[in-house]
Amino acid sequence: MFIQIIAVGKLKEKFLVQGIAEYAKRLGPYVKFQVLEVPDEKAPETMSEAEVLQVKAREGERILGLVKSDAHVIALEVGGELWSSEELAGCLDRLGTYGTSHVVFVIGGSHGLADAVISRAQQRLSFGRMTLPHQLMRLVLVEQIYRAVKINRGEPYHK
Repeated sequence: MFIQIIAVGKLKEKFLVQGIAEYAKRLGPYVKFQVLEVPDEKAPETMSEAEVLQVKAREGERILGLVKSDAHVIALEVGGELWSSEELAGCLDRLGTYGTSHVVFVIGGSHGLADAVISRAQQRLSFGRMTLPHQLMRLVLVEQIYRAVKINRGEPYHK
C-alpha cells in the first residue's frame, strides 16, 4: 500500500520534523509512505470571508494537483467522522483488501480545506472538536497510521 499525506505549509519545528521522520522510518517495512507539502497562501491576519475562500481555493488547487486519479482521498476536517484507532485500521485494511493501494490523507492550512478538495475526498475524518495546529496534526496523523498498520498486522504497540 502507498500512503501519502498532502499538507499545506512547510513544517518548521524541528521536533515535529524529527517525530514524523521517526514514524516514517517505522512505517518503512510495512507500506510506502510519503509526506508532500504544498505552499501555504500568504495572506494578512484579518481577511473577509471572500478572501478566505480565495486563499483556500488556491491552496486547494495545489493539493489537487498532487492527487492521482486512482487515489482514495481522506480529508481531515473538523466536520468529518470521528474514528477510533481500530476504525482507522479497519478502513485501511478494507481499502487494501478490495484493491485500493493508494491512500491520500489531506491536511489543509490554517483556514481549512477548499470545497473542491472536500468534494474530491471519499471520506472525511475528524480527530475531534478541539482545534489542533495543522503542523502538529501531521505528527498525530502519521502516528495513527503507524498504529493502524501495527493493529492490522496483529503486532504489539504501546498503549
